Amino acid sequence: MAGCCGPQGCSPTPSLDSPQWRRALWIALAVNAGMFLAEIGAGVAAGSASLQADAIDFLGDSANYAISLGVAGMVLAWRARAALVKGWSLGLLGAGVLASTAWHAQAGSLPGAGTMGVVGLLALAANAGVALMLYRYREGDANMRSVWICSRNDAIGNLAVLAAAAGVFGTGTAWPDLIVATAMAALGLSGGWQIVRQARVELRLPQAVAASP
Repeated sequence: MAGCCGPQGCSPTPSLDSPQWRRALWIALAVNAGMFLAEIGAGVAAGSASLQADAIDFLGDSANYAISLGVAGMVLAWRARAALVKGWSLGLLGAGVLASTAWHAQAGSLPGAGTMGVVGLLALAANAGVALMLYRYREGDANMRSVWICSRNDAIGNLAVLAAAAGVFGTGTAWPDLIVATAMAALGLSGGWQIVRQARVELRLPQAVAASP
């Protein structure tokens, strides 16, 4: 992967403890925390599995951004360990979304397409801005890359929620909502594995081993 640290060295990347990086993380944290509160309420009110799945993802991302702020500027070993925590938590959230989707499928309720569409548009606008802001950090170490993957997954998830809203409206069934929620869970599992895999590689690098306690 171009621009990432590897056994042969690193390409230039933004500073790991720069004011710009910290400011980007604070903005991303605030946006995700706010959207979690908005979406979890709307998801429960509308009975939408995809909105609730997206809200859970916002909550996980908020915690992940907070972790990134805590390890900004630390040595590679600690940043990689933080990325491992984030990767596993993203995978666990994906598994939780799958369980929630199964419950909604069994309950057989029809979600509110109008609420899904309005909240999905609001979330997309918020996350598109965050994703653009974090784009320059997409080729950093596992910790930086995990932040980019989270923001990318959020934007994709918002587009999927809008597609689910259109599907529910057009078909009069809950299946589009359930299908999108399942796809979002799979995206979370995939993203978590990508982060864990890179973090494990970084923990084996000489500079990480030398810095370990």
